[in-house]
Amino acid sequence: MPGSVRAAAQVFIQPAYGTPEARRCGAETLERTVAIGEHADLLDPADLARLNALHPGGRARFWGAKDKYDRRMDTVATGDVVLFTGGRHVRATAEVGHGFRNPAFARRLWRPGPGKCLWSNVYSLRRYRSLELPYEAIWALPGFTAGDNFMGLRFLGEAKSAAVIGLLGA
Repeated sequence: MPGSVRAAAQVFIQPAYGTPEARRCGAETLERTVAIGEHADLLDPADLARLNALHPGGRARFWGAKDKYDRRMDTVATGDVVLFTGGRHVRATAEVGHGFRNPAFARRLWRPGPGKCLWSNVYSLRRYRSLELPYEAIWALPGFTAGDNFMGLRFLGEAKSAAVIGLLGA
């Protein structure tokens, strides 16, 4: 997650509202903002500077991905679009601000039980908006399959990303 900006945004789908633990984490860092400065002691100076530049108010929403997705998360850039899913709906969408790898920061944000936090990837969010978009709206787009429940983190190719961005009007 080098923090670069790409010409065309990629879209990725990330479950965030399916389990009680995910909903708890979402309530803390998706549905409300986090004061970046309160966690500065855990941030690399370059990450702190980038976060402050992208979020001049000093607050941001955050989400993350497990360490098994490190390689895929390395492709995430500022401006990419994430769909947060749960309960057969896209519950929210946002633009990626800054992505970085910091397991200690993730543990502080989401306070998992012992041995549960495998999250190493964290990314800030801009232009977050809540939705209640049923999966059927996504399935109707070219290239998608009816009945797909979007389990797990999924990165969409260029054509599917463009179709989703068109649907969202983003």
